[in-house]
Amino acid sequence: MSQYSLEDQVIALSAVFMSAKLVNDLAKQGQLDQDAMNCLMASLLKTDAESVPAVYAGDGSGPGLRSLMPGLEELKGALGRRQEKRRIDVMRYALTLLFLENRLRKRSDLMALMGKRIDQIKMQSQHFPLNHSTIVGACASLYTDTVSTFPQRIQVTGDPKYLRVDENADKIRAILLTGIRAAILWRQTGGRRWRLLFSKSAHLNAIEAVQSRLMNQA
Repeated sequence: MSQYSLEDQVIALSAVFMSAKLVNDLAKQGQLDQDAMNCLMASLLKTDAESVPAVYAGDGSGPGLRSLMPGLEELKGALGRRQEKRRIDVMRYALTLLFLENRLRKRSDLMALMGKRIDQIKMQSQHFPLNHSTIVGACASLYTDTVSTFPQRIQVTGDPKYLRVDENADKIRAILLTGIRAAILWRQTGGRRWRLLFSKSAHLNAIEAVQSRLMNQA
């Protein structure tokens, strides 16, 4: 991937918000959109995709890029003039993911560890589906050993009866790892937080263009 458009940035950033939404849904409702999670999990393994949309094409078993539609809506809401109270936690998770990616990018040792462990997870994925506890657990462990080592962590709030479930805890960490992957991709495509502040209308237009194209593909 060498040339990027604002739409590429929007797709990557919508994946950050999609991961934040899935974490919020699981923590508060005990359930999430499995197609969207599969799409995000598959993106972890696509380290040499030919385009940004290809990163989120999924594993072939679901709707692929269309799974990010709720993430696009969350991003649109975040850039809109009215900030809805129900989106506060999703916004907090997404912004913290962008902050943590910036910290991670400056740690070559952790980036190297992440690359090595992702290669190992790729090998495991040849024997297990992406939603298998082995894969989810490996991704969760990778998040713990890298991103969670920073002093500032994402504090997930929700219903204790869901947060206490080990399987849910692993899913949350694995999903947060996909959010970091999306944040890395967003920065690689030229995404910067200051550009979000000063070119909101251009970003909103790009979101609508991506949404329209995905709806036409449905």
